[in-house]
Amino acid sequence: MADDKNKIRAGLEMRPAHFPGRASVDAYGNGGFRFADMSHRGSILMLPSGIYGWDVQRFADVTMEKLTEVVADADEIEIMLFGCGNDLMPVPAAVKQGLSAHGIRTEPMSTGAAVRTYNVLMAEERRVAAALIAVDEAKLAR
Repeated sequence: MADDKNKIRAGLEMRPAHFPGRASVDAYGNGGFRFADMSHRGSILMLPSGIYGWDVQRFADVTMEKLTEVVADADEIEIMLFGCGNDLMPVPAAVKQGLSAHGIRTEPMSTGAAVRTYNVLMAEERRVAAALIAVDEAKLAR
C-alpha cells in the first residue's frame, strides 16, 4: 500500500495556479476569490492572459518582481487596478514608475472596490488588469 502511495505522489506535478482565460469575480473574502465556477485561496492577478495565483499577502510587499506576468501582458493592459486589502494604500513609487514605463496606469483601492471596478471595466471590454490582495471579510461581488 505504501508503494502505491509513493507511485501516485511521484506522478503528481504541482504547478502554479492559473486559469487560462478572463472571468469576472463572483465573490471575494474568506481569504480568497470565486470566479468561473471555481475558487482560489489567496491573492490573484487578473490579466488578459488569464488568472494567476499571486504570492502576495500584504500590499506593502508588492514589487515589480511580483508583477512579471503583468509586464508580459503589458501591450494588452491600459489600466492596472490594485486591490490593497481592506484599506486604500498608495502604489509603491518603483511599481508605479515601472508599470508606467510599460504604458500602464495604476489605480489603488480596497480589494472590494477593485473587484467591482474590474468587473465593470471588463464587461465594457476595456484593457484592464487587477492585482487583488485576498481579504477575510466575505462579500458577493456586485
